[in-house]
Amino acid sequence: MSALDAKKIAEAEALMGQVDSAPDEYAKAGMYFKAATAYRLAKSSDKSKDCFLKAIDCYENNKSWFHAAKSYEQIILLAKENGTLSEVEEYANRACSLYQQHGSPEAAAAALDKAAKMTESKHPELALEFYKRALAVVLIGDATHQASEFASKVSRILVKLKRYEEASKALKKEISLNLQTKSYGQVGRLVVALVLVQLAYGDLADAKKTFKKWGNRCEHQEVSTLQKLLQAFDDGDQELAAKVLASPFIRHMDVEYALLSKNISMPQCIQNGI
Repeated sequence: MSALDAKKIAEAEALMGQVDSAPDEYAKAGMYFKAATAYRLAKSSDKSKDCFLKAIDCYENNKSWFHAAKSYEQIILLAKENGTLSEVEEYANRACSLYQQHGSPEAAAAALDKAAKMTESKHPELALEFYKRALAVVLIGDATHQASEFASKVSRILVKLKRYEEASKALKKEISLNLQTKSYGQVGRLVVALVLVQLAYGDLADAKKTFKKWGNRCEHQEVSTLQKLLQAFDDGDQELAAKVLASPFIRHMDVEYALLSKNISMPQCIQNGI
């Protein structure tokens, strides 16, 4: 054990020895929190987590919902440091609920966003649920701009997971949110993304409906790209479809959609003109 670790453990134990003399629950929670932080710096994770949980009990007894939620976020950071990401789901959701109880939807959504970013690479399905809940939280507060950001994250993970029909619904929601905020510059690219997703699961009819409904929101290059692509699928022209899907415009889209374009193939029935 290093000298610094020993110093921090001594500091934590001294605080724990003073807890019973604390004047109230709030003061007791503060001592537990400081002890937890000291244990964490000393890399004594189990003791740190135990102290944070005791601090949370005290904060909740004192109805200090915000501070209790902050303590849960500290446990989440411990889980990240220890590689025990399986614990993140429970504590992130608890933090979110407490922030909402306190009346802080922004903090609730931010906690879920952090948890999603922490888990996305190894547990994308879990990150997806965090982003979905964050979207629901900000929509309750009518924060439409922030909602469109979370909707984008939901759509992209669904595409990454190849859950294309769900991604189609998510993209429609994302388009609707961007229209509400008059973020018209985003809509055209989203329409292209939606058409790509619909073609990925073989629904040419729905892709045509998408273009008919929102094509007037697209820029010239977006319109041209979609017209050529949909015509190629309509005609069963595999060569033209491949050319459009490999175009610089498509390849320079957000990475999830650029990768998706490489995996879109024309159904055999369309190629044969059936």
